[in-house]
Amino acid sequence: VKFGITNNLTADFTYNTDFAQVEVDERQVNLTRFNLFFPEKREFFLEGRGNFDFTQPRNLDIPTMFFSRRIGLQSGQIVPIDAGARLTGKVGDFDIGALSIGTEGSNRGGIESTQFSVLRVKRDILTRSRVGILLTDRSESTVGDGSNQLYGVDGQFNFLDDFEINTFAVKTDTPGLSDDEMSYMANFDYNGDRYGLRSGYLVVEDNFNPEIGFKRRNNFEQYEGVARFSPRIASSESIRRIVLQANTESFWSADEDELETRRHSLNFTTEFEEGDSLGFSVIDEFEMLSRPFSISPGVILPAGDYDFTSYEAQYRWGTQRQFSGRLSLRAGDFWSGTNTAISFSSGRIELSPQLSVEPSYTLNKIDLPEGDFRTELGRFRVTYTISPRMYFGGLMQYDSRAASFSTNFRFRWEWAPGSELFVVYSDDRDTDPFMHPSSLELRNRGWAIKINRLFQI
Repeated sequence: VKFGITNNLTADFTYNTDFAQVEVDERQVNLTRFNLFFPEKREFFLEGRGNFDFTQPRNLDIPTMFFSRRIGLQSGQIVPIDAGARLTGKVGDFDIGALSIGTEGSNRGGIESTQFSVLRVKRDILTRSRVGILLTDRSESTVGDGSNQLYGVDGQFNFLDDFEINTFAVKTDTPGLSDDEMSYMANFDYNGDRYGLRSGYLVVEDNFNPEIGFKRRNNFEQYEGVARFSPRIASSESIRRIVLQANTESFWSADEDELETRRHSLNFTTEFEEGDSLGFSVIDEFEMLSRPFSISPGVILPAGDYDFTSYEAQYRWGTQRQFSGRLSLRAGDFWSGTNTAISFSSGRIELSPQLSVEPSYTLNKIDLPEGDFRTELGRFRVTYTISPRMYFGGLMQYDSRAASFSTNFRFRWEWAPGSELFVVYSDDRDTDPFMHPSSLELRNRGWAIKINRLFQI
């Protein structure tokens, strides 16, 4: 139920919420020891998402303070959403985002009924700046008996046309954890046309625990810096500008001040007038493993220090072309051995104004003293727009590590303004049951038909 309180403030209410029409996740290959991030795709949570945004510069490994995918998913299990309400919009000079949603408990896995609550308030100040606060509450903590809270303040300050400063300070409160529950950040960015300079510092303490959020790594300090020189080439009819950029990034353990990760890179890119670009990179990396790490089934890297250098070349076709995408080749050291990787990503081929396809493919061939392996990840998306209110979409994926070939097809018809019909089919097949890839044994299959009807009162 959607209710307009004022012209700028909207309330939404939901009961026994269903997400049958949502597209499946795009698969990823993980060759690190950290968790992967899968973005939110459920429309209920995507609507009004900007009201909940918290300062998060992309150059730093900042935890996501509010990650809506925590609602409805726990320990790899789907948890039914019981009921909830959301309030988004503007009250005077303040942007408001408030949400409270309850999920059902489950005897399987010991999952308890949980209430998730979020309050986000921010205000524009000066010319192009803002400050805000964020409060989250999870009624049942996953760590101990009791609830989990997060309290945060943030600011984004823009000066002139090219200067930006971002900062925040956040604290969590978790049963059984005390002290070292903070995370804070400061980031400076000068993004001029000819010169660029960026410097950021982030701290995530050992007991910082955002239970309605997401963090890839724990207990660290991070510094990141970038210097860029990008002159435009007025004397050339084919080259628009060249970009020379140097990056440095380091992670230390927050309590012991011991270097865990370091990454230096030097990038040279030529941007052409047609919108294409050609780039070359040299990357030097360091990783310290405090314990053995299983990078692939049966391949375990022992604890120790690893220093490796790799080289990358890439060509990007501009998005204005009928065919666009990014082709890259990377080779060099990788942990204790080598890795040769080829990738085509962000691909798009416009076959007609109504029909487009988006292919992508990544291959990693990894040779290590501990064992050799390869990974393949292919994705093919097709979109056919039958009319402005009717379309068909398909997503086919192959993941060699999971021995999976999956398909997801969706038909959507908006038969009246705000009223929709969805027909969704999905399946997942095993590409290697008993070492016979041709069999494509069915793992699971699902059909869903969903109808939405909008009543305006």
